[in-house]
Amino acid sequence: MDRTSTLNNLRSFSDPWDIVVIGGGATGVGSALDAASRGYKTLLLEQSDFGKGTSSRSTKLVHGGVRYLKQGDISLVLEALRERGLMRQNAPHLVRNQSFIIPAYDWWEGPFYTLGLTAYDMMSGKLGFGHSGYLSREEILQALPTINTAGLRGGIIYHDGQFDDSRMLISMAQTCTDHDGSVLNYMAVTGLVKENGKVSGVLVTDLEKNEQYRIRSRAIINATGVFADQVMKMDQPGARDMIRPSQGVHLVLDREFLESDHAIMIPHTKDDRVLFAVPWYNRVVVGTTDTLVNEVSLEPRALEEEIDFILDTAGEYLSRIPSRYDVLSCYAGLRPLAAPEEEGQATKEISRRHKIIVSPSGLITVTGGKWTTYRKMAEEAVDQAIETGKLPGRSCNTQNLPIHGCDKNAKAGSNPMAAYGIDEARLNELEQKNPTCQGFLSEKLSVKKVQVVWAVREEMAVNIEDVLARRTRALFLDARESMSIAAEAASLMAAELGKDKKWMDDQLAGYSELAQGYIIA
Repeated sequence: MDRTSTLNNLRSFSDPWDIVVIGGGATGVGSALDAASRGYKTLLLEQSDFGKGTSSRSTKLVHGGVRYLKQGDISLVLEALRERGLMRQNAPHLVRNQSFIIPAYDWWEGPFYTLGLTAYDMMSGKLGFGHSGYLSREEILQALPTINTAGLRGGIIYHDGQFDDSRMLISMAQTCTDHDGSVLNYMAVTGLVKENGKVSGVLVTDLEKNEQYRIRSRAIINATGVFADQVMKMDQPGARDMIRPSQGVHLVLDREFLESDHAIMIPHTKDDRVLFAVPWYNRVVVGTTDTLVNEVSLEPRALEEEIDFILDTAGEYLSRIPSRYDVLSCYAGLRPLAAPEEEGQATKEISRRHKIIVSPSGLITVTGGKWTTYRKMAEEAVDQAIETGKLPGRSCNTQNLPIHGCDKNAKAGSNPMAAYGIDEARLNELEQKNPTCQGFLSEKLSVKKVQVVWAVREEMAVNIEDVLARRTRALFLDARESMSIAAEAASLMAAELGKDKKWMDDQLAGYSELAQGYIIA
């Protein structure tokens, strides 16, 4: 993942690419990985940084979707449970088992959820994460010492997966390059090229160097998430919107609010949604909301009512009620839900299924879906690209394809560096040999200096935000702390990139403004 050499290859490559993927989120990177692993000449273009939008802003869950089971969408749950198992199989350094407890305060909740989650276990088959079961009131109090005890009768424990979404995405991009695929961030697609009414390429601007490119391709996949309609309208200006954006907000609290390795799942909030409190990197992620929005942005902001909803609901179930001043970071993401046929549906009722749309010009667009099913969406998108681009047929092989860094003995989340997998040894070696890389950037967040240098050299990090928001998770774990380490991160990056003081000052000013948006108090 070296940006300079990738750009040089792009300039020297005159033949049409087999597949160009627009969008560097889970679906886009997954599609590029699938295509490259089949041996197709593949190029991925992302307008900002990999995962800048939705794919870095999830609840950090790899799950089948208990609430989709409640809604009766059995086939979606079956698909997601299978993909959940494959994610852990192929990326054990990034995906781990997470136990969840549903506290029961009404007499009927225990038997009702136990029955449903037993079916959930059975549907998982050999790829299951663990067995569910009923817990007594005493067992719940032992497992969740900070739970609200008033009226507590017992609860149910079940298992799903947890991961670091951004680290997973970077590792997927590295896997793509391991298979000779090309990925580039900060490359904005500004138009489509057509020949005889069919899309045959894209017009691209390198936002870092302000250079323009005209790139030819036999097939083009539009995997831009909430921005998919904008690309579709480059193809058909009058096309109707196919995306119904829904906003999800999360609040990050100190671990003392949970004091447990178990997560809490609240299956029925006052507005009939689901709320999670999940331990993550020695913090607690609480969310999410599901709010219809009309505007799409790379930096969506939480609404006041969303923040209040999460704090109020969490306060009903925790013995210590969180306030706005306890929030270490607040982040929002937009879900690219496939627009329903019927008007007026609430976002919680819109299916999380994905759709693949092929326009008359041959542009392939992927809408909807969820992080857990990225691999299946990518497989179907590439299958369609083979047909549309008249490429030689080759079977998908990502079901058993290890993700970059894969270490079968790894335990995801066991330490802050575990997400690097087998590359952890290389980071340790770099740190030992380079005095400027030694020590912590933030001991509070367990972020090391060597991670900054590694992000520039190996992971195509271009600016401070790339490092503090996505290569490490400092911004999402504690926005104020991330601001306090930004200057040192900028200095390390400037030395690697050959940048001057003005670059550092501009970076720090921009990052400070960005991080302020993650602070709510």
